[in-house]
Amino acid sequence: MSANKPILIENYNIKWPVLFEELAFILRNGLGNLIMDIEHVRSTSVPGLAAKPIIDLDIVVDSMTSLPEITARLRDLGYYAEGNLGVEGREAFGRMDERVPYNQENKPMAEHHLYVCDRKSEAYRNHIAFRNALRQDRHLADQYSLLKRELAVVHMDNRQAYTEGKTQFVNKVING
Repeated sequence: MSANKPILIENYNIKWPVLFEELAFILRNGLGNLIMDIEHVRSTSVPGLAAKPIIDLDIVVDSMTSLPEITARLRDLGYYAEGNLGVEGREAFGRMDERVPYNQENKPMAEHHLYVCDRKSEAYRNHIAFRNALRQDRHLADQYSLLKRELAVVHMDNRQAYTEGKTQFVNKVING
């Protein structure tokens, strides 16, 4: 997604889990036994939560020693490595075009963010802890939806400020 594109928060879409499964199926087939699992994380993974319509996927690995081979296979599927973007234990991957991950149907795929995460990393643990807390507490999820909508209005054209505005809430949930 372009950094200049305004932030758009949508009501929960029941298609988001289906889109995740479609992406995860292609990735599992392409990565095979190099990975442990693929998790649907962040806002689109929480039923009822308003979100930017972007699916976030964490590819979970036992260790990052397999990262070079995973990177090569992801390249074949149309991804490029972006590095850890300042987050230890997690590697980000961008899409070469809208058809990524490449598949037999050669059709546009849902917009998504893809990460390879060490299962022991703080980044992965935080993604899962935050997702699970919001899934288990509807009131907390509603508070987060409201915060995101407010921040999207105030920081419509500033993704960094939007993200920073959520940090305190996210950290409070993760740290209890």
